[in-house]
Amino acid sequence: MKKILFTAALIFTTLLSYSQTIISGKVTDKKGEPIMGANIFLEGTYDGTSSDEEGNFSFSTEEKGIRTLLVSFISFETYMKRADVSQLKNLSIKLRENVNTLDAVTINAGTFEAGDNAKVTALKPLDVVTTASALGDFVGAIQTLPGTTTVDEDGRLFVRGGEAEETQIFVDGIRVFTPYTPTARNIPTRGRFSPFLFKGFSFSTGGYSAEYGQALSSVLEMNTVDAPTQEKTDISLMTVGAGIGNTQIWGENSLSVNASYINLGPYQEIFPDRNTWNRPVQSASGEMVYRYKTGDTGLLKLYSAFSYADFDLIQDDINFEDGFHFGLNNRNLYFNGSYKDRLGDGWKISGGLSYTNDVSKVTVVDDKIRDDENSIHAKVKLQHKVSNRFKLNFGAEYFLTSFKENFDGFSTGEYQTSFKNDIASGFVETDIYFSKRLASKVGVRFENSGLLNQFTVSPRLSLAYKTGKNAQMSLAYGQYYQNPRNEYLKFADNLKAERATHLIANYQYVHDKQIFRIEGYYKGYDDLVKFDSEFLLPSTNFTNEGNGYAKGIDVFWRDGKNIKNTEYWLSYSYLDTERDYRNFPTKATPGFAASHNMSAVVKHFVKDWKSQLGLSYNFASGRRYTNPNKEGFLNEKTINYNSVSFNWAYLISQQKILYFSVNNVLGTQNVFGYNYKNTPDTNGFYARQAITPPADTFFFVGFFWTISDNKKDNQLNNL
Repeated sequence: MKKILFTAALIFTTLLSYSQTIISGKVTDKKGEPIMGANIFLEGTYDGTSSDEEGNFSFSTEEKGIRTLLVSFISFETYMKRADVSQLKNLSIKLRENVNTLDAVTINAGTFEAGDNAKVTALKPLDVVTTASALGDFVGAIQTLPGTTTVDEDGRLFVRGGEAEETQIFVDGIRVFTPYTPTARNIPTRGRFSPFLFKGFSFSTGGYSAEYGQALSSVLEMNTVDAPTQEKTDISLMTVGAGIGNTQIWGENSLSVNASYINLGPYQEIFPDRNTWNRPVQSASGEMVYRYKTGDTGLLKLYSAFSYADFDLIQDDINFEDGFHFGLNNRNLYFNGSYKDRLGDGWKISGGLSYTNDVSKVTVVDDKIRDDENSIHAKVKLQHKVSNRFKLNFGAEYFLTSFKENFDGFSTGEYQTSFKNDIASGFVETDIYFSKRLASKVGVRFENSGLLNQFTVSPRLSLAYKTGKNAQMSLAYGQYYQNPRNEYLKFADNLKAERATHLIANYQYVHDKQIFRIEGYYKGYDDLVKFDSEFLLPSTNFTNEGNGYAKGIDVFWRDGKNIKNTEYWLSYSYLDTERDYRNFPTKATPGFAASHNMSAVVKHFVKDWKSQLGLSYNFASGRRYTNPNKEGFLNEKTINYNSVSFNWAYLISQQKILYFSVNNVLGTQNVFGYNYKNTPDTNGFYARQAITPPADTFFFVGFFWTISDNKKDNQLNNL
């Protein structure tokens, strides 16, 4: 009987061994080093094992036919092999690094990012309202980054030798045609938008994506908050006005509304400046963001902003005995609708539409001007993740601007000018990750201008290589086109787009709250607009015979580690640029360009005082101007620009903040250039007058109160 049982068991074991298949192999990385602990299994079964110290594995299965073998390990891409199980023996499996990990290379030449989703944050959204020199303006905070030039009498972004018009601003990927509030000459403007509605931004000083066009020098993209976490009300009382904001959430919907009123009259009564104000600045503005989540991944956002500004003043001017009279009445409406969603199988879709209506009524001495501008931007973009290593991004967009000006001149009479500028564009771009250490972005942009009757092709290329655990190098090349500005197009119909070529080399080190960046660049300009008169008139002759260059080095360092409760950053830019454009008689460095720019920003939290103290220092070397008493063009330089600003945010209670700031606290006498008499005296000498700020120092006091359910949030939520 025992022999019978033994024989039966032997036969059963033999039959079982013949019914099972052994799957085996070895798992290594691309260098051949064994990977221990990799997870190996047949998809849809419980059959599998882990690799040993030598990377070897072996397991048995009863499955037959064609099956899928999966091999996975952290920081590596999952390996898949589909074959008959009988062929899954003595496999040699090499795992590829996962290129989407946090320590993977990023393509960032020319770009600073801020926000929750940015891998490297050089400037945080909150820095906009806590940088002493910024006065709550997003443009003021960005001007502390390298690549920007301090043009304090203007206030807009001048980037790497480019004029302010060469930088374009986008909200949620959609163009803003009039991003700055209008102002008088030598009085700096401000951005139109409240920083509290935005979650982050991307500031590209060059070499930017093929997705963006009509910008010769720079692109600033601002992203509104996707989903507020709770309902709240924000109240602001300031020395120059008041503001209120509210957020409501219901179901998949949310709505944020901001409104503010500014009146500089009371402030100027206490701190008069160098101007005579017939009507001090009064402005009212409002913003709204509505959000609706569609399904699990879709998001619709509707953003709108309205602003109104009015003032009238007389500025001291050496050529006007009774002063230079300037008055302005402006209203601006901006609407932006955007949508994004996932379509499945690695596809994403996004796009939107913006509309701008801007009406300005201007008085210049005895001349009266009315400008009406209506602009539209429509855009759709598709993204497809083919694999972890290859992503495709393509889309189309359309720009339309209708501009009309009525000019009633005291000496020239009345005339009207107008134009319609339409541009159809398409772009395609690929992100290619060769490994965790090497990646590239290759793209091309096409544009067709109906007004200029011109078709352009703009290739773009970026390459990034990770040189170490915390460091990488990047290169970028691109061609960029931009239609001439409105003040030219209203008189000329024979122009073509201006062109710039960017070359950029970048090194970046990021580790433990520390960032170091150094970037060199060269930018060549072609087809710049030239004209033959001192002032723009219907009789002015325009050509595209201008050219120029800009080259330099930008350095940035931010540290939030080495000094307790302290963050600081340092920026330095060297700029060498010359242009032959506008009515220049020869190639020269433009008057807005400074060879050296430096910024230093420090923020320190004093726990015992419940306060954050901030200090900013801005420096710019002298800028060129023309002295008619000497030979040459743009033949002298102003004195260097220096400004130290201070702010103090005091936490009265968890939701109440008292904020105090002083710009140019040392009262430095800065000079931006000189006005010269139109005619010389009897000795042939042209008298002059320094162009200075309206006031050397500006004081600001504000009280900010947040009301929310958790009783913890405030408008400076790091306090």
